Amino acid sequence: MLNVGKIEEGFVLDHIQAGKSLSLYHHLQLDKLDCPVAIIKNARSNKMGKKDILKVECDVDQMDLDVLAVIDHNITVNVIKNGEIVEKKELTLPKEIRNIIYCRNPRCITSIEQGLPHVFTLADEKKEIYRCKYCEEKFDRRSWIKS
Repeated sequence: MLNVGKIEEGFVLDHIQAGKSLSLYHHLQLDKLDCPVAIIKNARSNKMGKKDILKVECDVDQMDLDVLAVIDHNITVNVIKNGEIVEKKELTLPKEIRNIIYCRNPRCITSIEQGLPHVFTLADEKKEIYRCKYCEEKFDRRSWIKS
């Protein structure tokens, strides 16, 4: 059995869909932080069968929880202080997201105006559908995650 030591200060992302931790690592831009990160892939899980886990030794406030929620709002965020879990953050789909996903409509103003932020609003929470603020282009969060 693999044993990865506990962290003193930071956060642990648990219940990541198996095989998705490296993608999550890049989306969260953890490579740009100057802190230790442990990626555990395909760990045994009673709840999920297999799961991935990310352990990061830095302040959770350095991470954009909206990005994490868009990627997978079922991930558990455990905040660690003095080696103990002090808080579990629940993720919810944000009502509006900026520059996390990009509009694919070639006629959208964001394709012409390079400096314009890509803004999507949550149109259907149950189906997890976002729409571009400018052109109403549909974005299905669930299909994005599968790719």
